[in-house]
Amino acid sequence: MDKNRILDEIFSNDPFEMLNIKPTSSGTRNDEERLFSSFQPIVDFYQKNNREPLPVSEDIQEYQLFSRLKSIRENPSKMEILKKYDTYGFLTTKNVEINSIDDIFNDDSFGLLENDNLGLFDFKHINAPDKDRAETDFVARRKPCKDFNKYEQRLRDVQNDLKIGKRKLVDFNQGNLREGAFYIHNGVLFLLEKINISFKEHYREDGTRVREDGRTRCIFENGTESNMLKRSVEKILYANGKVVTENADEVAESFVNKVNNITEQDQAFGYIYVLKSKSSNQEIKQINNLYKIGYSKITVEERIKNAKEEPTYLMADVSILQTYKCYNINPQKLEQLLHIFFGKACLDIDIFDKNGNRHTPREWFIAPLHIIESAIEMIISGEILKYKYDIKNQEIIES
Repeated sequence: MDKNRILDEIFSNDPFEMLNIKPTSSGTRNDEERLFSSFQPIVDFYQKNNREPLPVSEDIQEYQLFSRLKSIRENPSKMEILKKYDTYGFLTTKNVEINSIDDIFNDDSFGLLENDNLGLFDFKHINAPDKDRAETDFVARRKPCKDFNKYEQRLRDVQNDLKIGKRKLVDFNQGNLREGAFYIHNGVLFLLEKINISFKEHYREDGTRVREDGRTRCIFENGTESNMLKRSVEKILYANGKVVTENADEVAESFVNKVNNITEQDQAFGYIYVLKSKSSNQEIKQINNLYKIGYSKITVEERIKNAKEEPTYLMADVSILQTYKCYNINPQKLEQLLHIFFGKACLDIDIFDKNGNRHTPREWFIAPLHIIESAIEMIISGEILKYKYDIKNQEIIES
């Protein structure tokens, strides 16, 4: 028999498709798929909220999405890969014809030259060699944390506190770095467990100021640790970081314990105040029961004298409704408790300063004055832990 004919009959007679072999596909994702997978949550966030993720949010997940989008925008190769998935124009840049040096400087798509008045051959941030730093025999690097099991639950608890509103994220300011506090850098939570100061602030013979510094121990939620210099931690947090506030319940308990038995010998540490805006902005004027709750180390009258020049006061004069002098306690703690308690009633508005810079004040709340006064009394008595603020009915109810 014809061998070829026989083979044709065999291959054509395959009722169970046993000879129909399909190529197998690998379950391993390529670089583009992984990049798209990290980009998709940003798109999902926009579809849900009709805006990009913001760095000022109290939601750590939103802050992580903001950091991720920022990282993508700073990487041209990632932007090129994701361009076909960019349905909302997150990565769109203007096509500008470049014919001269002026065109280059005018086309600052990524804000690299923003607020920079230096010439092409001028320099800044270039200091004389630091002998102490040059002699450092190692550079801080992250490494696996061998005793991470001691910290893992605490870090999880902080994440949960942020999620349910018992903690929030606030801007980092130089000088408020402290042991035992939690911080966020590039969307990653970490505990500053220890600061080992190796030398105090002093002046060299030539008059140069040398700031206090030393190694830290930072425990990150991903199971690593670092021994960065204290000043390096301050710099990265100032550039792109947040402070995690203390647990509201713990702050309230500490607050109550310190408020008792005030005498004339006790020390006043500052003022808590409640203000009302005199703004002529119709968007602000039409809001009933809008008040600013804040604190000041100096008298409130002194603090607000330039209110109309400051975005935190809505660029308008204000009237003082209540002032509370705080003894034996940190007024920042009281302010923090009030802000957490009324957090969901926080005013959400953009204010522009005289230079056109946008600000989002976070100390204005929509709540009747008598409710704010009651909340302060309940914090002092400790009852606040049993109650919450009902935004819809503007009243305090049992939680």
